[in-house]
Amino acid sequence: MPIHLKIVGADGVAHAEAHGETEVQLVYSAAYVPGDRIVLHTDRTSAHIRVRLDDSGACPLLWLPEGSFEYPLPFGDARKAFAPFAFAGERHFLEARLATAEEVATRRDLALNPFDFIDSTAFPHASANSATRGEALFAARNAIDGLTATGGHGEWPYTSWGIGRNPEAALTVAFGRQVLIDEVILYTRADFPHDAWWERAILSFSQGPDLAIDLRKTGSGQRLCFPKRPSEWIQLHHLVKADVPSPFPALTSIVCLGLDVHPDCNVAG
Repeated sequence: MPIHLKIVGADGVAHAEAHGETEVQLVYSAAYVPGDRIVLHTDRTSAHIRVRLDDSGACPLLWLPEGSFEYPLPFGDARKAFAPFAFAGERHFLEARLATAEEVATRRDLALNPFDFIDSTAFPHASANSATRGEALFAARNAIDGLTATGGHGEWPYTSWGIGRNPEAALTVAFGRQVLIDEVILYTRADFPHDAWWERAILSFSQGPDLAIDLRKTGSGQRLCFPKRPSEWIQLHHLVKADVPSPFPALTSIVCLGLDVHPDCNVAG
């Protein structure tokens, strides 16, 4: 069975499962409970997978260097970063399939992953050395969840990466393999006057060189275009806050547009 999808409880027992050759669909007719997790496994050592883990959300293209991953269903504080209807109710539709060569070769947002979490083995993956009070609504994953609502804070859909007033705060987005990036779009949170903003920052690439960024007071996307750069990760750091009373600058979203270096590797077909 090349691709296998299942819901597993805290006791390790599978509540529902399905499998297929290159794609799989699973309907789970029960409410999720704390400790439940989604398990995706393929017979490949690595793979590009298009996934839908919730019927209300996006279907990102993920890179699985181990060919599999587990996703813990969000409860408690973690649940606050999702829409009220996400993972809710007693009927859930999930699906996964091996990506096509055309999908992988397409220029796209290489940072998009609304199903990222702190210990994820799937890519892209976001991490940071600081997050406001350690709360889910200000976690690093919010910068790559695809939401670009910048006009508020503290509740969905105004998810963001909050730096917890740390002047040394840094956000890293790892891709799990080498990619080619030619454009980055930053959405800084703009809930003024509660929020501040950054005037300058540094964007680093795994293979360099660094890119100095000038930023402005806006909730719109700020585009940074440059010749294609090979990189396994990028890091946003040396964030310089504007000289305003608010101590709360934050990043709503980072978009990384580019291509896979080896688009024909580990795809359907």
